Amino acid sequence: MKLFRLLCGFGLLAVLASNVWTISRWSESRGVYDDVCYLRQAHLFQKYGLGGIDTNVIFDGDDYLKNKLKAIDYAEWNDVKRAPCHTWIPATDKYVMQYPPGTGFALALFREELQVISLYVVTNVTILAFALLALFRARDPASLALAAVFGFAALYLMINPSKASYSVPPTMMLCAAAGFLTAKYFVERPQRRLLLITQLGLLVGLSVNFRLPNLFLAAGYCLYLSGAFLLARSKETFLRGLSFGIAFLIGMAPTLIANAINAGSPFSTTYGGVDVVPPELNRSVLLSYLVDVQFTLLAISVAWTVWLWRFDQGRARQVALLVAINLAVNLIFFMTHPIFTPYYIIPIDMLSLWTLLFATLDRRGERAADSTAFPQPANA
Repeated sequence: MKLFRLLCGFGLLAVLASNVWTISRWSESRGVYDDVCYLRQAHLFQKYGLGGIDTNVIFDGDDYLKNKLKAIDYAEWNDVKRAPCHTWIPATDKYVMQYPPGTGFALALFREELQVISLYVVTNVTILAFALLALFRARDPASLALAAVFGFAALYLMINPSKASYSVPPTMMLCAAAGFLTAKYFVERPQRRLLLITQLGLLVGLSVNFRLPNLFLAAGYCLYLSGAFLLARSKETFLRGLSFGIAFLIGMAPTLIANAINAGSPFSTTYGGVDVVPPELNRSVLLSYLVDVQFTLLAISVAWTVWLWRFDQGRARQVALLVAINLAVNLIFFMTHPIFTPYYIIPIDMLSLWTLLFATLDRRGERAADSTAFPQPANA
């Protein structure tokens, strides 16, 4: 066991080294509109500090946006009001960037020209850390093999499809952390669960600042905690739900502030076009998911969730319930969204898989634990 664990650890380090080598040759000018916009917000943060949360196109006095668009041969590069991924907001009389501020802020932490490479390297190191954590929590050969395979797959995903959008790497880090804390919540003593659920609310809230649809990552937690309170009607379950909700709002506060500044209200969207059309079932969108790697990850998540529910009667079954609720809500949203993108359901897939991984490791390693996180009816 010890030798195999060390070999797997060195194998993960080798994959990390390969990823870093690949990432080090990436270019920030790959002709993608989203890239330009994320880098523009990073530039605004570096130039104006926290004031960079205001993405009004008039703040292009140094022609940063124009030069970026010209570099990718954008036909109307000289007219910033025609810039891609910017929306006209009548309420504020502004052309503003449609994305929440988190990705731009994360990129702004690094030096220009190395922002993307640095962000992806940090993400890879973070994912390696969680993969090693899983590896060293394994208590038997089967768990060790599971953790090793999962770690290699997770690091692979840091190159493809996560390179499709700069918003994915920070989301992936938060999903790994949230998955670990979710599984830990179900094995901790009741007096520590309040702190854990507060941390979870903060992490899931922070994820909204990178991708607005990450808002739905909170759905399973909200419904689960609501069900816990309705069954127990106790002070503890009420405080857990309240703490999660408050922490979630605090975490996504930057997006609410950005909406207020750029769209005129915390609850108004800066998105436009196809992103705000009513949901519908689109055959081409569904087929696109079926032939994409996202569907493979989804299928694994669903099968793993069913397995935990079927073969466990304790805390791991409660993890399966939470994951199942979260998967269902997120899939309903994305499968009825009118457009397909190769990374849309990656966050819910990875949050579910990290949670299931750590829950499985805990189940095999601490099967004798005696408490349950989900309250039962008084007559049960």
